[in-house]
Amino acid sequence: MLKRIVILALGLMLLTAGFGPEKVLADAAPGDVVVTLGANLTPDQRESILNEMDVNPQSAEIIDVTNSEEHKYLDKYLSKAQIGTRAISSSKITLGEKGSGLSAETHNITYVTKDMYVNALATAGVKDAQVYVTAPFPVSGTAALTGLIKAYETTTGETIPEKKKQVANEEVVVTSELGNKDNVGKEKATELVTAIKDNIAKESPKTREDVEKIVRDSASQVHVDLSDADVQKLVDLFDKMIHMNINWNQLGDQMAQLKDKVDQLANSDETKGFIAQVFEAIGQFFSAVFNAIASLFK
Repeated sequence: MLKRIVILALGLMLLTAGFGPEKVLADAAPGDVVVTLGANLTPDQRESILNEMDVNPQSAEIIDVTNSEEHKYLDKYLSKAQIGTRAISSSKITLGEKGSGLSAETHNITYVTKDMYVNALATAGVKDAQVYVTAPFPVSGTAALTGLIKAYETTTGETIPEKKKQVANEEVVVTSELGNKDNVGKEKATELVTAIKDNIAKESPKTREDVEKIVRDSASQVHVDLSDADVQKLVDLFDKMIHMNINWNQLGDQMAQLKDKVDQLANSDETKGFIAQVFEAIGQFFSAVFNAIASLFK
């Protein structure tokens, strides 16, 4: 009898342990928040950032991100001097409703733009979340990407494969380096990467040659002139991606939602009204200039 009880107890323990991760995932709900803080923030800086994020440290889940974690994911793509010796950038991730897509805001982040975060997080498999990245003073923002992925895993119970984390970080570096070129710029670089992903989702390339064609076609599509070296960097990046277990339909949806939000902003009455006001002001200015010149000849 005792033997049967012990066996039943062990079986129950194993069954409970087996359902642990699923329970975490089932408990994840829209509105859930996790905060990551750079491990090298001072106590005052931590407090200030938590206030900025409107987060109560007593009740919020807070994860520290270390400089060694930054180096783990970025040493292959950036020099140690660029990564630095301190983890400062911090982040807040809030789960959104299903189908809401990804959005991002940044403060004091100089190297990574908000759309670069969105693109890289989508590559890693993050979906339907609002992210906020900040620092007490201008920093690159490389620690925050590692933090956001950790936060998403903690919140949802999902484990993102290491290869996806690596390629997401590589994507940020490649996009940023491309964006730093005078003939491209950060906005166009992000637009190009978004277009490439969108076209990969539509065309399902199988070979490196297929990827190169998509890269070159996407560059023409968004009117960006790429050097052969830039093309090969992008081909290297996306050739890795197509051989990973990436859900391209999901990623394409996230990209479509990002483009829709940009289009909605551009076509909103508020934006149109602002543009109309600008052109009206310009017209009034030149009218005043011409009238002033004309008065000199009266």
